[in-house]
This record gives sequence, structure tokens and C-alpha cells, in this order.
Amino acid sequence: MDARRRASLASALVLIGLGAWFLWIELSPIARAFAHGRYTWPLPIVGIGLGLFVIGLITWTPGLAIPACIVGGIGGLLYWQNATGHWASWAYAWSLIPGFVGVGIILAGLMRGRPRGGWLLLISMVLFGIFGSFLGGLVIVGQLWPLLLIVAGLIVLGQALFRPRKV
Repeated sequence: MDARRRASLASALVLIGLGAWFLWIELSPIARAFAHGRYTWPLPIVGIGLGLFVIGLITWTPGLAIPACIVGGIGGLLYWQNATGHWASWAYAWSLIPGFVGVGIILAGLMRGRPRGGWLLLISMVLFGIFGSFLGGLVIVGQLWPLLLIVAGLIVLGQALFRPRKV
């Protein structure tokens, strides 16, 4: 199947899916209550991310996994903040965005057969742990946040010492 046909197929499936979703909302009181609920407004953002990923799969465009993970991840984060009311977590939650990029790169790499992106995910987790503990959001990490720096340093050291040299 050529690229133009796959793009048309993806567009058709997105339109059918959206139509089915909105028809379900119109005809089902339960779906309507869910869709117009106080805590569900971020879910369309997650849906857009999922839609981008599905389009990327159908058209076999691995690069779409990256924006799909960014949009879906931010939607999930907004959903959590809206449900908990913990909006102040934006002070350190922004550090998760490089991790969303890393997940997208990993997924795109898996589709291409060359997985990569683990570094962004690790950096994001370390930053989230450090900023979250400094700004009072991650009480669990507390005084142990320097361990994140030590682990990151050990990983970098291990790669520097054990990576095969290019000749």
C-alpha cells in the first residue's frame, strides 16, 4: 500500500472514530456525563496524543510517536493535576516533558528497529526527582535526592569506561 493510500486510510479511521465518539456522547447519558465531567476536560488532549500515535502506526510514520507522547503525556499530567488539585506541581512537573520526548523516541526507534532515547528518559526522571524534592512535591525522595545524582554519574561513568572505542 502506498503512502497516499495509508494517509487516506488513517484520515478515514480518525473521522470514523471521532464520529462514533461524538455519537456515543449524544446518545448515551452516561457517556455525556463522563464527557462533560469536571475532571475529564484533559482527556481530549490524551486522545489527540493517542490519535497521533495511531496515525503514525497506520501510515508507518515512526516520527509521529514523538509528538504523540508529548501531547498524550501532557494530557495525562493535566488530568492528574485537575483530579488532585495539585496545580503547584507545575513548578517541577515540566521536567517530565523531556521524558515524554524520550518515550516517543524509544517508540519511534522500536518501529524503525533501532531503539534509542533512554538518556532523555533518565535525565527527565533525575530532574523530576531533584526539583520535586527541592520544591516540596516529592516527600518520598526527601533527603535521598543526592542518590539520583550518584546513580546518574555512575551510569555516565560506566558508559565512558566500557563503551567500545571507535577506531
